[in-house]
Amino acid sequence: MFAKVNSIGLFGLMAYTVDVEIVINRGQPMFDLIGLPDASIKESRERIKSALRSVDIVFPVASITVNLAPANTKKSGSAHDLAILVSLLKAMNYIDTNLDNSIFIGEVSLSGNIRAINGVLSMVIHAKEHGFTSIYVPKDNVIEASVIKGIDVYGVDSVSQLLNHFNGSSPIEKSYISTPTSIGKDYILDFSDVRGQQSVKYALEVSACGGHNVLLIGSPGSGKSMLAKRMPSILPPMTFNESIETTKIHSIAGKLDASHPIVTERPFRSPHHTISASGLVGGGTIPQPGEISLAHNGLLFLDELAEFDKHTLEILRQPLEEQKITISRVSGTVTYPSQFMLIGAMNPCPCGYFNHPTRRCTCSNKTVHKYLSKISGPLLDRFDIHVEVAPVEFEDLVSKTKEESSSSIRQRVIKVRDIQNERFKGTDISCNARITPAKLSEFCPITYDAETFLKNIFEKTGLSARAYSKILKIARTIADMDGLEVIQKSHIAKASRFRSLDQKYWQV
Repeated sequence: MFAKVNSIGLFGLMAYTVDVEIVINRGQPMFDLIGLPDASIKESRERIKSALRSVDIVFPVASITVNLAPANTKKSGSAHDLAILVSLLKAMNYIDTNLDNSIFIGEVSLSGNIRAINGVLSMVIHAKEHGFTSIYVPKDNVIEASVIKGIDVYGVDSVSQLLNHFNGSSPIEKSYISTPTSIGKDYILDFSDVRGQQSVKYALEVSACGGHNVLLIGSPGSGKSMLAKRMPSILPPMTFNESIETTKIHSIAGKLDASHPIVTERPFRSPHHTISASGLVGGGTIPQPGEISLAHNGLLFLDELAEFDKHTLEILRQPLEEQKITISRVSGTVTYPSQFMLIGAMNPCPCGYFNHPTRRCTCSNKTVHKYLSKISGPLLDRFDIHVEVAPVEFEDLVSKTKEESSSSIRQRVIKVRDIQNERFKGTDISCNARITPAKLSEFCPITYDAETFLKNIFEKTGLSARAYSKILKIARTIADMDGLEVIQKSHIAKASRFRSLDQKYWQV
């Protein structure tokens, strides 16, 4: 007796079709799994055997061989359990339905229930793209799976329910199309909580408007972390495509919220400075996404930036430029997207009071230089905006003036992002910070006076080509905030002030 059922495997974000072939012959009782399965797949025999017992089906006393094709691709995880079970039931004639256009994914428990798995969204997208008309997933994965239109999604709760579906006694209803909607998150951390620091708030608003990376440097207690943690409250809403991209990554990593399995709010990741390189960029035998990929379409906040391992920080340089990270292992190569806004916060020296207006720094120049040198020139160059966070004035702390709320700032950010969405329509560019060198002159028209002013800055300060382009992109964002299409001299002046701290601190 022979049967074949379709399943899907994952390697990173890449999904691939797996043909689950089974043959039952007379002979010495055995259950062979071939096709490069890992230990978790080999253990499916006991799970399936117990699950069949739960529906009063006797496991066949025969020679059973299960092949997972293609046989030259390593298979891992428990997602193929359901397909193996269905293929066995089909070979035993408990199911006689044509399943050529159906996909089965899910983990089978000893009690016969079907458990949720990771990476379902990528699998459903693959199934639709390859012409399959229906997919059977664990019931707990239904909302995530039904986001994709054009394929029928069935949520399976148990083996008995699946048998009742195929024998016609109690068909499983197709899932309704689920559209990702914002959960209407009320941000507890609001910019109205921050007293004073108007210049820093303006810099962060510019950052949110254009998707620019920011470095905050200042003494302890000046509000760097407080300000950075409020950034999510002013970012624009996610688009449908951004939501799908981000959900795919979080699904593979097993980071989805069971009560709301579609990511609709921009991620905010804030790893501790003791994180390893693989924790930041991803890794493992079968590479899993790291913090920079989990922050895709959102924010990555690195507090106490100079306390991170220098080698770990240097790994960020390439992903910041390419908006993706490629991880190579013996088992293969995986590429994860990593288009995120980076916010770094740090003290200017070990004691924290270098260049403080009132407190004396206890560090020597050599100590200060050694501390700041943990942030290399190339990495510093990748921060679009440099902001010095000054100590909060007493008058600001006791002021009765009501600070502007995040919601009002966010409305301005959305307005500016709408301008950029219209400008970049039909391109792969998402915001001003992502303008490619080839498109810089097209999207950043500039007056003669502004260009002359920028030329003088470039020659006097010895800016790198990257710093030049970043000033131009920041000026483009500031011009958008002013509602102007052509960049003016005042926009260049404001943008250049955001690139001056390397001269103040890193020339020690």
